[in-house]
Amino acid sequence: MKKKNLNSIEIQIYPRSVQKFEQVIFFIAKDNIEKYLFLYYNDPGNEIAGKFKGNILTFNSSENFLLKRCIQNTYNREMLQECFDFTRPRTIGLADSFGFGDRLGLANPAHIRSLESSNFKPILAQQSIRELTRTNRTPSEVMDASAWAVFQEGYKGGFGADADHLKTKEDIDLMVRNGFKMFTFDPSEYVHNEADTLPDNQLDNRLKSINWEGLKVRYENLAKTYLSKEFKITGELIISTDENKVKRALIKYGDALAYIKKLYDYLRKNHVGYESEVEVSVDETDSVTSPFEHFFIATELKRLDVKLISLAPRFIGDFEKGIDYKGDLELFKQEYIKHISIANYFGTYKLSLHSGSDKFGVYRVIGSLKIGVTHVKTAGTSYLEGLKVLAEKEPAIFREMLDYCKNLYDAEKKTYHVSADINNVKPAKEYTDKELIGLFNQDDWRQILHVTFGRVLADKNKKGEYVFKDKLFDCLKKNEETHYNFIINHFHKHLEPFN
Repeated sequence: MKKKNLNSIEIQIYPRSVQKFEQVIFFIAKDNIEKYLFLYYNDPGNEIAGKFKGNILTFNSSENFLLKRCIQNTYNREMLQECFDFTRPRTIGLADSFGFGDRLGLANPAHIRSLESSNFKPILAQQSIRELTRTNRTPSEVMDASAWAVFQEGYKGGFGADADHLKTKEDIDLMVRNGFKMFTFDPSEYVHNEADTLPDNQLDNRLKSINWEGLKVRYENLAKTYLSKEFKITGELIISTDENKVKRALIKYGDALAYIKKLYDYLRKNHVGYESEVEVSVDETDSVTSPFEHFFIATELKRLDVKLISLAPRFIGDFEKGIDYKGDLELFKQEYIKHISIANYFGTYKLSLHSGSDKFGVYRVIGSLKIGVTHVKTAGTSYLEGLKVLAEKEPAIFREMLDYCKNLYDAEKKTYHVSADINNVKPAKEYTDKELIGLFNQDDWRQILHVTFGRVLADKNKKGEYVFKDKLFDCLKKNEETHYNFIINHFHKHLEPFN
């Protein structure tokens, strides 16, 4: 970042952001610790410059140029997108992609930099409705952060925007209005895990309660698709089944498939012509998705004319939040090969790996295979890298946060797959400053900090002041290069196994 003194106006310019459009030079610069969009032009009547809301700064210029400073808000972002198409999200399609969820809205520039030696396409604007609710952010704020980051870094390779874990029609409308392009449908409430263990004599009765109207098929016709048939996926993998397995797959996923169809049709019929792609997630369930169940889901969605770009099955092993994979990696490899082979058999979607933060063992397995197309979805790990900056630069504040999060953990963990035990961690005062950074290598603390993000970013004291948010943001803005370096180094560990 270069410092410029424009006759008493001292700013720090991000060199990659310098762009020219219609006789206006655009760039992003930091004035003190805040970032602004600047417009540099010499015609007071320039229509493009006039569209942006900001203040004309007074400085001496021998060429009578004007300098306009504009806040990085939604209005100015939308104006910027009219001028520079590369700041608009787009569909990514069947390319390897990586989801960089950014709960703070400050990490995307570093995410972009981390990809410089990678073939992955970035999904930068990625937040779930749950995350938005807990952090009191809006979809437009998420989009703002990503678009400004793309412009700051001069990144023209294309980026995606993932409306994650959508469950309602209202969610879809909200995210369409804000320009998101990838819609991840989460039917987890309609996945019936008990199907795996139901006694055989209860299956027929349980089938009666399935949403057959939503599935648009009768059982007899559906069963004919699978019974007494073999599907050669590869030379080593042949899918065959029996009536018992078909019934269990229907009980487990039938209602979920009907709900996915309902959401999909709503998106297509109520937003005709809107560029979008759909992911289906069945990963947030207790029961593992078997290869046959994967084949069943893909076959039935194809019959229902639901076009997927990615599918997130529930893989074998434990994908807990914020820590490495728990399970037998050799067994995971065997099962992953089956799942990627099924995806390749259909040829229209990629496998999606949810709760992908810090699953380094899994990355090594997938990267070694060199087959298929993959989407990896992360979020919490970027937030933790931000907290790591606080631990290094403001240890006293971080200690307060540690105890605060520890006290909240039991209440906040309920909607997350985690196993941290607060009995394994000490009171914050017992850690030295040097030991604080090491806590980010400790699984219990990682998960305690991970699941309490909403309270850290939203809680206020009796005076109406944020307990931690402003202090955290102030620290990250003052130590931006440290923050970026932490993010870049951490994501290189995520990405390198795939190279």
